[in-house]
Amino acid sequence: MDMLMDETGGIKPALVAGCGDIGLRVVRALRRSGGEVTAIVRDPQKAGVLQALGAGVRIEDLDDPQDAGDWPWLFWFAPPPTNGGRDTRLRGWLAAQRGRIGRIVYISTSGVYGDCGGRWIDEDEPLKPRTARAQRRVDAERALRDWSAASGGEIVILRVPGIYGPGRLLVERLRQGLPVLRDEESSYSNRVHADDLAAAAILAAQRGRSGAVYHIADGQPTTMADYFRRCARRLGLPEPQAVGRAEAQRCFTPAMWSFMEESKRLSIERARRELGFVPRYPDLDAGLSACFEPADPTDTEAA
Repeated sequence: MDMLMDETGGIKPALVAGCGDIGLRVVRALRRSGGEVTAIVRDPQKAGVLQALGAGVRIEDLDDPQDAGDWPWLFWFAPPPTNGGRDTRLRGWLAAQRGRIGRIVYISTSGVYGDCGGRWIDEDEPLKPRTARAQRRVDAERALRDWSAASGGEIVILRVPGIYGPGRLLVERLRQGLPVLRDEESSYSNRVHADDLAAAAILAAQRGRSGAVYHIADGQPTTMADYFRRCARRLGLPEPQAVGRAEAQRCFTPAMWSFMEESKRLSIERARRELGFVPRYPDLDAGLSACFEPADPTDTEAA
């Protein structure tokens, strides 16, 4: 059975809220399987791309929420607001709903765990968010659980590390020659290719346990320094200089430095076992190679 089919052999209609890179990939995958998809976007300029994929479009501001109606699947890819410790955007949207939403798939962040000292962790690791960005994601997860308890709708949460893929590599940083931490001082970093994350979101809609959390990553964590060196080699750029923590902190943005202060290795065994998730790009070598393949001229998104 196709992974997008429900138990009756049909494809469940889906609403996608927040249609950036990952949202477009999910829309494209659902449409290729014949699914009915509608996307909520704020920017009317995105409507043409979505309509060319055969998707319906609703031009709405998620901060001025409207009732979405009945949907078997909702993919929520909209980020929280940039300030504060709460996801007021998601909370406000959920409060405005009067229809029946069968299942929400939500992309959270592995930053909700804070620093784990480089240990391997599973989804039962206690949450210790250190940044306001991660605190907003914890609040969003809590809001979804409250909504599920009140409405009877199902939720599946994906905790995701750094996403990479075509157009998502830190090329400008490498061109500027900014340094990286020495390997012996660099934290463990987890990653997932954008295509693998989109595929996992669809698997979560179809196969995830209601209320479950899944790590979605390639399962092969390395250091951030290793990641930048491999990107530089693929781009034909000089490898970044390796420096100590004191020098690096002077060169990094506060956002980038916050990633340096958290080290963890994500186990993806639950996603493998329960979702059947097998990364198409199981390590950086495979994923980076795909980032430099020529675009498919028939791919509407690439066009």
